[in-house]
Amino acid sequence: MGSGHKADKASLASSHTHSFSHQHHPSPPASKEVWKKGGRMFSILLAVHLALLACTLVSSGAFEKIAVHDYDVFFLLTVMMLIVIVWIIFYLVSTSRSPDAILCKDSHAGPVWLRGGLILFAIFSLVMDVFKIGYYSSFYSCLSAIKIIYPIVQAIFVIVQTYFLWISAKDCVHAHLNVTRCGLMLTLTTNLAVWMSAVTDESVHKAHSKLKKNVTEEIFKWLMKAGMRSGSTEECNCNSQICQIFKNGYFWLYPFNIEYSLFASAMVYVMWKNVGRFIDHHSHHIHRLKFRLFRRTFFVGIVLGLIILVSGLGVLIVYEVRVNSSHEPSKKNEALTMYYIFNIVCLGLMSLVCIGGSVIYRFDKRDMDRHKNPTRTLDVALLMGAALGQYAISYYSIVAIVASTPRDTISALNLTYALLMIAQHTFQNIFIIEGLHRQPPKEDHKRDLRQKDPYGLTFVNVNAVSLRVPDSGSTVTPSPLPSIEAIHPSELVQSLAGPKKMNWRRKFLREISMFLLLSNIILWIMPAFGARPQFDNDKELNFYGDSMWPAIVDICLPFGIFYRMHAVASLLEVYIMS
Repeated sequence: MGSGHKADKASLASSHTHSFSHQHHPSPPASKEVWKKGGRMFSILLAVHLALLACTLVSSGAFEKIAVHDYDVFFLLTVMMLIVIVWIIFYLVSTSRSPDAILCKDSHAGPVWLRGGLILFAIFSLVMDVFKIGYYSSFYSCLSAIKIIYPIVQAIFVIVQTYFLWISAKDCVHAHLNVTRCGLMLTLTTNLAVWMSAVTDESVHKAHSKLKKNVTEEIFKWLMKAGMRSGSTEECNCNSQICQIFKNGYFWLYPFNIEYSLFASAMVYVMWKNVGRFIDHHSHHIHRLKFRLFRRTFFVGIVLGLIILVSGLGVLIVYEVRVNSSHEPSKKNEALTMYYIFNIVCLGLMSLVCIGGSVIYRFDKRDMDRHKNPTRTLDVALLMGAALGQYAISYYSIVAIVASTPRDTISALNLTYALLMIAQHTFQNIFIIEGLHRQPPKEDHKRDLRQKDPYGLTFVNVNAVSLRVPDSGSTVTPSPLPSIEAIHPSELVQSLAGPKKMNWRRKFLREISMFLLLSNIILWIMPAFGARPQFDNDKELNFYGDSMWPAIVDICLPFGIFYRMHAVASLLEVYIMS
């Protein structure tokens, strides 16, 4: 009787365990799509054709001899943004009404710091649109109406898209799959087209203010004539003080609008990858780590980073004053020397710190995260791709300096700066990519298990949490509770003992991440707001010519600026995961 009763209890426990295991490990439903790659291919082809059309118009509009004006570009961009606004409204309404439209969410997509950065850039983009509206309204009587309509539509587009990405960045959509893919690709292409237009406009403005020669002067004349009904440049001169404020204001805010377009494009691409995706929640770990800026740190990285940041701002102000306000060659050379010395020191420290961080990773016992993660894949691709822009500028500078004569102090500093720029990008990419592929610390996972309180008790008798051995000697495992993973007694004892102190490896990695984050901020600010020695140093300009070298810088420099801002977001994630 006793043995039969025990056998019944064991079989009942095993059946409960079996049922719980089935409830706790659901298999992902089969996809309803017959050919998933076909839908993706169609949306990619749509994006490629639209991107080529926009690129053709933007590049053609940059030259006076080609019969394409800037208001033609504005008309195309306005139409694209209006279509995207209509599609976003359709998406929000359709997904809110259909409960089965979004079956799961990607926890890695659209982290809060990325969305926060998007909102910050969106605010400055809206201010830029206000300045642009005020500037064009100063002489609206001789301008095409599209030049005033365009910034108004762009402001509405920024507001609608920012709201859309804030609430929908994590969605894995399972309704209107092909329409959603095409809509997301249209949104991505629109952001890239706006980015190309902003980069072209800013580059022409910077080139005119720096060089004022040959092709650049012609481009400036075209910018003043394009879109004017009377065709007279004198009638539309910006002579009033308020007009000059609007003009200078929106040019200074262009870097924020450029970064906004690229951030939005990256988030939209991740959403496109997640269309029709089913996430296995057991292989897709969700790490809810808290951001503690002033805890568990020695403050060394923050202090050194703030010193670099403040010093860089001072160097930027002095550089702008001496280069732009003074025509004396001696002051210009002093400003270039100061700029190069600061960057050499900063890049040298960053390279050494990145090498140290990579060495520390060799002693890190955390496992590598090998699960599928579209967001991380995109981060790595953007880091590697955007670095190519600065690599190109550096190699062009090295060739020009080595092959030309005479070799003075500024040439030696420029050569050192170019070599360190290549080294710093390489070492920083290695450090960031390795940090993004690391698992979070085990202490946080064990602390989460302790907070779940799986036994429903405030105080747990550790001796009671053990396996009972029946008289027959067979081991009977108690049936697991739903949504509770099996916990080894030794792990339970460690988790109940409280969180361990952070080891030295994690502390050093946090210091390194914070120092690199602040250093990348100043290295983004300096070229984004006018400190561009590529136009002020005559070595490359004389070697490649007035036409080739500005074109190289205008094409490659925006990628280098974007690299710095994307590195800031990636380093923040590495800091939190350390």
